Amino acid sequence: MTVTQADRAAAAKNGGRRLRWPHYLLIAAGLLMLLSLVRTLDGANDLTSSGTVGAALRLAVPIFLAGLGGLWSERSGVINIGLEGMMILGTWAGAWAGYQWGPWVGVAVGILGGALGGLLHAIATVTFGVDHIVSGVAINILGLGLTQFLAGMLFATEEAKALGGGERQSPPVDSISTLTVPILSGGEVFGWKSPDVLGSIEKHHWFFVSDLAGILRGVTSDVSALTAVALLLIPLSFFVLWRTSFGLRVRSCGEDPYAAESLGVSVYRMKYAAVIISGGLSGMAGAFLVTVAANSYQDGQTNGRGFIGLAAMIFGNWRPGGLTAGSLLFGYTDAMNLRGGGSSVHALLLFTAILLIGAAVWQAVRAGRLRPDAATDAARRAVRRAYIASGTALVSALALLTWFLLSETVPGELVSFTPHLITLLVLALFSQRLRMPAANGVRFRKGEAR
Repeated sequence: MTVTQADRAAAAKNGGRRLRWPHYLLIAAGLLMLLSLVRTLDGANDLTSSGTVGAALRLAVPIFLAGLGGLWSERSGVINIGLEGMMILGTWAGAWAGYQWGPWVGVAVGILGGALGGLLHAIATVTFGVDHIVSGVAINILGLGLTQFLAGMLFATEEAKALGGGERQSPPVDSISTLTVPILSGGEVFGWKSPDVLGSIEKHHWFFVSDLAGILRGVTSDVSALTAVALLLIPLSFFVLWRTSFGLRVRSCGEDPYAAESLGVSVYRMKYAAVIISGGLSGMAGAFLVTVAANSYQDGQTNGRGFIGLAAMIFGNWRPGGLTAGSLLFGYTDAMNLRGGGSSVHALLLFTAILLIGAAVWQAVRAGRLRPDAATDAARRAVRRAYIASGTALVSALALLTWFLLSETVPGELVSFTPHLITLLVLALFSQRLRMPAANGVRFRKGEAR
């Protein structure tokens, strides 16, 4: 069975319907309308402000890049929990090169640093057959220890200290330039101060229109050039993995490497390529942290973003579009927390409760449709799971609604935990629709029988 046929079989298993871009646009419009309604009822204007959206985008990019690295690796059948260590290598390498030769050179060297981590992971797992989890943990430990040693050796010299370096931080790195779309989002063009159309609409706080203007202004005002590059990787990764022969070979290794080998695919080569690309993307995420999010390397800078990227990848069902949505969810809640949005997140309780009620109804309807055909044990288990998911969603919705009615704000500690909670709910409610590559984590030996 080819990968394309496997995708079609999975779609048929999930009801025979596959969402396309018009469906996603309708879903996005419906969610925005619901968010606008909640914002209007609760007066939480920060929910869709351009400042919140811009901060969410900056915070989401390193998570997205790490998750995209995980997607490339796991689509080839190699589990990569070493993304955190590869990100750490990218932060150090990007800062080391960036303060000497400029931010873009820092980005390139950061990608190279992460790719070297990916190469090491590929050698261990693909060539020597080391357990993928063990190798990933080793990469994380190695990345942290190596960068701490190198930082103490190279950033604590007299020359580096004179520029602001130290044992736990690098000298400052110049920030990458930002982009603003004139007329729509203001800015200056050759000394001419451009009007800010979206900003003026946002200030009126009109229902839906101002919310849409705030979101559009957030993604078109003071956006880093590296952020624009990261956004371009979304369609590029989808095109390469799902529309090219190279991508088909990579995905075939993640679905059935022995069948791919019998068809002439160089499984080792495809796995190596995918894992090295995975490391390079993680290194790019690390370089983003030292050239955009901050202007220097600091010890502990990644703060678990590699693991959050893995969660976003699972949230997105191992696809670039879903991964993007999961990354934005994490970035959005982090932005709300940083901007002191306890009251705004309080409004999100109502928003989430309404979504969970919708999920409960959908799962109940799905169980009702499956019930007449529940003649086998597998079908009866599917019906039972749908009813359990519906009940879980309904109970969670009632709990959030009660919380919303009995409180006026949300503690900051719970705000930062929100994306993790939502990820757990997605895994619980929609686990039957999540499908990782069939041979993910399988040890492959060339010429061996299955």
